[in-house]
Amino acid sequence: LDQVEVEGVSGGGMVQVRMTAKMEVKAVAIDPSLMKAEDREILEDLIVTASNDARRKAEAAVQDKMQSLTGGLGLPPGLLG
Repeated sequence: LDQVEVEGVSGGGMVQVRMTAKMEVKAVAIDPSLMKAEDREILEDLIVTASNDARRKAEAAVQDKMQSLTGGLGLPPGLLG
């Protein structure tokens, strides 16, 4: 799972957060147009949104990986997450 990476985005791609499926943030990319003092709060909100998007994608990647590993064991829903 350390090698599975996802990217969360917000603001139409203006903020991107890349993290592993183990929820470790690897990188944050911010469009230069957001680097204005008056846009600070907007930027902070977009970083939070992109981080949450990446977290959801990482959780989905973990679920997919676990399903592929457990095959058709028929485990009850929620047992792996």
